[in-house]
Amino acid sequence: FAGSISGINAEYGANRPNKQPLMDPAKLWSLSSWRSFPIKQQPEYPDTDAVEKILKKIRTLPPMVSHTEIDILKQQLAECGDGKRFLLQGGDCAERFLDCNPTSISNKFKILLQMSLVVIWGSKVPVTRIARMAGQFAKPRTSPYETVDGKEVFSYKGDNVNGLDPKDRIPNPQRLLEAYFHSAATLNYMRSMITGGVASLFHAGSWKLDAVLSDHTRSEYEEVVARILDGLDFLSAIGADDAPSLKSVDMFTSHEGLLLNYEEALTKEVAGKYYNLGAHFLWVGDRTRQLDGAHVEYFRGITNPIGIKVGPTSNPTELQELVKVLNPNKEKGRLTLITRLGASKVKEALPPLIRAVKESGIPVVWVSDPCHGNTENTAQGFKTRNFTNIVQEVLNTMTVHEQNGSVFGGVHLELTGDDVTECIGGSSELAASELHKKYETSCDPRLNYTQSLDIAFNISKILKANHGEKIKNQNRV
Repeated sequence: FAGSISGINAEYGANRPNKQPLMDPAKLWSLSSWRSFPIKQQPEYPDTDAVEKILKKIRTLPPMVSHTEIDILKQQLAECGDGKRFLLQGGDCAERFLDCNPTSISNKFKILLQMSLVVIWGSKVPVTRIARMAGQFAKPRTSPYETVDGKEVFSYKGDNVNGLDPKDRIPNPQRLLEAYFHSAATLNYMRSMITGGVASLFHAGSWKLDAVLSDHTRSEYEEVVARILDGLDFLSAIGADDAPSLKSVDMFTSHEGLLLNYEEALTKEVAGKYYNLGAHFLWVGDRTRQLDGAHVEYFRGITNPIGIKVGPTSNPTELQELVKVLNPNKEKGRLTLITRLGASKVKEALPPLIRAVKESGIPVVWVSDPCHGNTENTAQGFKTRNFTNIVQEVLNTMTVHEQNGSVFGGVHLELTGDDVTECIGGSSELAASELHKKYETSCDPRLNYTQSLDIAFNISKILKANHGEKIKNQNRV
């Protein structure tokens, strides 16, 4: 099957010489203009006619989100960029079709609710919630192939491309259609939980803590909930408990926009603008953010708020050009920069990036992904992350933004609502020797339920201290 690469990559422009000049934001864009640009990280389908047949079907299916919801998110992200809100984005490294079940979905939904509750309570800052759910099926890989039991097979690129089983590695376009329906089912269940009252603050006491392994974290969270419920009792007593914000929440969805033919099929024209109606928010990965690449070309034309992953190899000059291309109209809330630098590199790598973006005059939302840059391997061969390093990257990132006069707008985390053992540390003091107990990820290690709450408490305290310092400075003035 390796011989099939030339057909599909020629169709999508991967064989073009990489000599194209830097993209002109004023250049005419169309829904399919990305096809004329070099592209990376696409599956090598053996039958391109079968791919087009599936995409034709997806184009006829109903949208999963509305353009109105997308516009609301963009407004909220604008407030994150101004320091009036805080973004909490989290979920699986890569969703699996088998996780499309009530327990798995509700666990992830509830941990994001609980984390946002902790952050809001401690910092007194409104939180925008974006789930890495209902579409986060594709994953970029370092190599298109890997060797399993002495045989070269395609790398696993996520459930919407191929299977984890080495026997199921040939990219199958039918999985694109399965991805649509699994995404729609996940989103439908999330919406039913919101309309059914699961997200109501009055029900916060019933959000289960079965997967919390630390007595300290459990006690700390229960204290927060008790104080909130006490306040709600007071509001009820004076007849002031009818505010919609007490009984419902906004929960937006997101995924990496990796497979551009699929993303194009989900994109519709609404009132003269193009919206990707498969998710509220999409981001460009660190491996696909080339200025002259197909991903940047597609993303520059859609109206959704979008993100760019910014890793330690990011060049300040290139980043400056990138933000100009992706947000030429200087629209607040349009563009989020998600830095993934590593705890030990933030203080050196982040300042020049901030300066370059400031010089461009383009407004952005600065967000920290403290997970990807802190991945390591144990002596036993487990890929893991140290909780201490994750917290340290958040703290270092906030410090650098304060020193450079920019706003730290949120965090982007890989987490799950289950009691897995994939990251070490946290209040439960999970050791490297314990990783084998419930190491379930199909890709990168995730914070478990306890560690996710731990990180929320840490963020809450960091934001609270920062907020208090600002008030002190204002009083001095």
